[in-house]
Amino acid sequence: MQVAYHVPDIRKAALRMHQIFGAGPFFVNENITLAWAEHRGESTDFVHSSAYGQWGSIMIECFQQENEAKSPYRDMYGATEEGLHHTAIMVDDMKQAIEHFESKGMPLVTSCGLTERRSVLAETNIDFAFIDARKLLGHMIEIYPKTDGLEGFYKMIYNASVNWSGEDILRSL
Repeated sequence: MQVAYHVPDIRKAALRMHQIFGAGPFFVNENITLAWAEHRGESTDFVHSSAYGQWGSIMIECFQQENEAKSPYRDMYGATEEGLHHTAIMVDDMKQAIEHFESKGMPLVTSCGLTERRSVLAETNIDFAFIDARKLLGHMIEIYPKTDGLEGFYKMIYNASVNWSGEDILRSL
């Protein structure tokens, strides 16, 4: 559903994606903070900013980490580096998806929540998680539970791109 790139500047990267590929418009969400996050078994408090746009049927995310906390982003890139970081998919069952990827040699490395944490796997409230697929695919996989709100967000980004004139490339969320 999504291809995501770590970049040092989300606005410059979004404009470049538009200039080269015609992607857009891009919706910017700055300083995204989490209620909780765990990376490689330890609590972390990484903050990131993202620009979400559309390139045909695929959502493009350009993101940057705003601090130096441990994260799946810093596992692959320093603050000034850029490149493909992850693809993203929605899943029906987070616990089942995590177990599936782990059984294939792709471990869960980060789990995050936007609301108070209850449990990592049973009756989970994980809002998104990162699977380390670098050994097999060269990048991470982000998974999140399929919800009406998330599907609506993807639809909003897509709908903004349909018959888009190319004006107003960067928009605030």
